[in-house]
Amino acid sequence: MEQATRRVARARAVAAVVAAATLGVAGCDAVGGGSPAPSGTAAKEGRPSPKPTPVWDTGPDSVAAVGDSITTGFDACAVLTDCPEVSWATGGSEQVDSLAVRLLGRTQAAARSWNYAVTGARMADLPGQMARAVRRSPELVTVMAGANDACRETTAAMTPVADFRADFRETMRTLREALPKAQVYVASVPDLKRLWSEGRTNALGKQVWKLGICPSMLADADAMDAAATQRRETVHQRVREYNEVLEEVCAEDRRCRSDGGAVHDYRFGTGQLSRWDWFHPSIDGQSELAGIAHRTVTAQEP
Repeated sequence: MEQATRRVARARAVAAVVAAATLGVAGCDAVGGGSPAPSGTAAKEGRPSPKPTPVWDTGPDSVAAVGDSITTGFDACAVLTDCPEVSWATGGSEQVDSLAVRLLGRTQAAARSWNYAVTGARMADLPGQMARAVRRSPELVTVMAGANDACRETTAAMTPVADFRADFRETMRTLREALPKAQVYVASVPDLKRLWSEGRTNALGKQVWKLGICPSMLADADAMDAAATQRRETVHQRVREYNEVLEEVCAEDRRCRSDGGAVHDYRFGTGQLSRWDWFHPSIDGQSELAGIAHRTVTAQEP
């Protein structure tokens, strides 16, 4: 009887060992669902899985630009004239070192960057510009627009914020339908009130303003009465609202980066303003805009 009991105990012990071994194998198989367990050097060292490709590429190999007179280099080289050679976005001038030049090098920038900006353009014009730009399949598109939406004959004629938002969303939709993976850099609208404050110190500039440059802000440049002050403040507030829209809509797209208000906050001095109209960026001002864009595009984090 005692021997039989011992035989039963040994049998139970063997069964327990076999069960444990079986469970151990099953546990290893469960690491990857139905896949085999890790093996080799990676298993021994606990090597992590490869990181996914970053959504934002800090070194795109082609650039297209859409926007208004700032991106065409208006009044930077001659009075009332476009000068795309010094554009902050795509120009080839050594005095500027545009965003395209900084990203691609001068030779490649000449072949792989395109400027579709138009002087006088408002946000409503950008879907059309973007439709032309996407035909080049650029890896990066720069957007700078909104100044002309605020620069109207009167404050009542300024683009409503809701329309501005709808037009910018349509611009982004035009891009995304054609190029789902293209990146976008969005520059904020400059501080037009700051430009008035700087430019009004120049007599020639104020004469050029009378030709019709941004009348909502620049008309009666020396007037300081309550009506003129309120008019300028209304324009200033609208620009801030446009910039909020630019940031918000850009934030909805994982491949879009805004400058976080850097262009708006940049304190343009007389050296960074056109010597003809003291309102648009000079060649030096264009270079500063290129630097802001480059820092934003190449930052590891937005």
